[in-house]
Amino acid sequence: MAKRKREITEAKIERFIKEGRGQGTGNDYIPWLRVQDVPSEGRATRGVGWTTGRRHELLSDIERDYCYLLDYSDGVSDIREQFPLLPLEETKLIAERIGVKHPADPKTGIAIVMTSDFLVTYKEKQYARTVKPFSELENERTIAKFEIERVYWTERHVDWGIITDHDLPDILIRNIEWVHKEYHNNNVSELGVFVIQNLQKILSERLSSGENIARGCSICDEQLGLEIGTSLALFRHFIARKIWSVNMNERIIPSHPAKDFMINVTEEKQAKGG
Repeated sequence: MAKRKREITEAKIERFIKEGRGQGTGNDYIPWLRVQDVPSEGRATRGVGWTTGRRHELLSDIERDYCYLLDYSDGVSDIREQFPLLPLEETKLIAERIGVKHPADPKTGIAIVMTSDFLVTYKEKQYARTVKPFSELENERTIAKFEIERVYWTERHVDWGIITDHDLPDILIRNIEWVHKEYHNNNVSELGVFVIQNLQKILSERLSSGENIARGCSICDEQLGLEIGTSLALFRHFIARKIWSVNMNERIIPSHPAKDFMINVTEEKQAKGG
C-alpha cells in the first residue's frame, strides 16, 4: 500500500480550501485536518458527537476528553475541531509583526495553515480553545506559536484560551465516556414504548431503593425477557440523554448503587427519546 503523503504544499492547501475544509457549521462542518492527514501515534480517534451528530476528528486523548465535556454541556450548540486560521497571509503577517517564526512544513518549507483545536459555540458566543498537555507549556517554540494564535483571535474579538490536562475533571470525563456511545440506542425504537416504559419503571424503582446497577439491570432483563445487557445499555442511554441523572462527579461502577439517582422527566417523554 502506498504511503500517504503528508507534506504541505501550496497545491495541497488550495485543495483543502476547495474541499470546503474549515467551512460549515454543525453536521456540515469539515475539519481542516483529519486523522489520516497527520502522523498517528495511536491516539487519534473519531467519535460521533451528540451536539453535532457528525464524526469528530480528534488527534489526541486530551482532545477527545475535552470533546466529551463539550458534548455533555447543555450550553454548547456547536463544536468545530481543527479550525483553520485563514487566510494564511494573516497569520504570516502576525508572526512577522511579533517577531516569531511562522510554522512551516519541515520538508517543503511551505508555511502551514495553523489551526485552533476547537472553536466552540457556547450560549451563542464563540470561544477558541487550544488543548495541550501541561508539560508542553514549558516549550518556548510552542508558546511562540500560541502567541500567533492568540493575536489572531484577539483581532476577531473571540475569547481564546488554553486547556491543559490539569483543567480536565477525569472522573466526570470517564463517566461521560462510559455512557457516550449509548446516546443513540436503537433499542428505544425497536422495543417500543410499552417495553421501554416498563423497563424504566422496574429499573428506576430498584435503583431508587439502593440496589446496585448491575443487579437491577440483570433482574430487569430477566423480568422483561430481554437479551442480557439490554437494561444496562439503556441505563447508560438514559444518563447520556439526561432523562435520568446520577452523581457524575463520582465514578459510576455497575457493581455499586447509582449515587444520587434521580428521574428528570416524565415516563411518557422518556419513552419517546431515541
